[in-house]
Amino acid sequence: MALTRTVRALSAAALTGALLLTVAPTASADQTRRDQWALETLQAESAWKISQGKGVTVAVIDDGVNAGHIDLKNNVLKGKDFVDGDDDASPVGDDHGTGMASIIAGHGHGFGATDGVMGLAPESKILPIRSDFESDSSFADEIRYAVDQGASIINISVAVGQESSADREAVTYALKHDVLMVTASGNNGQADEIYFPGEYPGTLTVGGVDKTGEIWKDSNYGPEVMLTAPATRIVTAGAPGNRLRIGDGTSDSAAFVSGAAALLRAKFPNLTAGQIANRLVKTAVLPDSAKGISLPDEKYGYGEIRPFAALTENIPAGSKYGPLAVPQSGSPSAAASASPSDTDSAAEREKADQKQMLFFVVLGVVALVVVGLIVLLIVKLSRRNKNNNGGPGGPAPYQQYGQQPFPPQQNPYQQSAQPQQNPYQQQPTPPHSQWPPQQ
Repeated sequence: MALTRTVRALSAAALTGALLLTVAPTASADQTRRDQWALETLQAESAWKISQGKGVTVAVIDDGVNAGHIDLKNNVLKGKDFVDGDDDASPVGDDHGTGMASIIAGHGHGFGATDGVMGLAPESKILPIRSDFESDSSFADEIRYAVDQGASIINISVAVGQESSADREAVTYALKHDVLMVTASGNNGQADEIYFPGEYPGTLTVGGVDKTGEIWKDSNYGPEVMLTAPATRIVTAGAPGNRLRIGDGTSDSAAFVSGAAALLRAKFPNLTAGQIANRLVKTAVLPDSAKGISLPDEKYGYGEIRPFAALTENIPAGSKYGPLAVPQSGSPSAAASASPSDTDSAAEREKADQKQMLFFVVLGVVALVVVGLIVLLIVKLSRRNKNNNGGPGGPAPYQQYGQQPFPPQQNPYQQSAQPQQNPYQQQPTPPHSQWPPQQ
């Protein structure tokens, strides 16, 4: 029943995940790992020597997560079921959310965890949220719940076809609370068919590529796409019991990006959500066939993620929101979702700028007064010396060669009264389409 509900919701929004899947029998550990080609492409083994996502919570808003799956045991927290209203977010029947959770936080099983599905961030935790796709086309309550429960990343590999002001404000709420939202672009291979929440400012929208790094033929594209990740023949946990399955979809791509973000948030806990996105963007790579294209590209965004490079390369932190688009300051959603602290901070910055300007004006006036007093003192001393030397007929040592009594000097203490730029005042974050391309 849950699978039917998911298919209906996703197809209505032209966004499918790994839904058309082949249920695979239990395979050997070597075969399973060979089938997980994406881990090798993403240099997971090297990345795990630096970070495995420990201490990071990723919320998976989907059709539920099977916490008892052998490859996810102990990595799934208590969540919430928005269908039944309890804290058991288990799916009903075949499911999609368990697959996404396994791509992010699967830890395998068996001796040395050599069997089963390994996720990209195997020590991260999953906050499972079962969304009511059947009767509610909004994710607003689920997003706010994830933020309030302490998730630092939210993975939404599903979408709705109709915009909701409540959803838009919930996305802004997540961004204001430093939560990175990752969404999938969709699987119709169509232009400008990226739906909600992937179309909202503040989300990181992901397209899919195949084993060669080329854009997957069914990956939707548009200006919202920021990154790409593997999307074809992806092994995931799912289906009743502990079986595995293989399928295609940008749902999987989004989950890989959420896993990569979990690695980074564990390694760089002081970076903002936007700065985490910045590291992924700055280290992304394009296939040879796409080299030289203008970035961000509507299909590739800035390119395919490289988690190991994002963990190890020297990347400046950048601005708070990084490449993430943010709501315009005058938009209704921005005004509705701005917290009192944000408003207070803006007011305080404005007061600080005014005080600084007043300081320089006063300083300039004081400097001019000091210069005037110095000039007056020089004139008086000059007259006194002239009188002491016999008046007009006496010596005039400072008048020879046409010199002035005291040549005017530039006052080294005089400062301009012009206001100076406030080094702590942040510049507006450029819109997504203007983010500077990767060098």
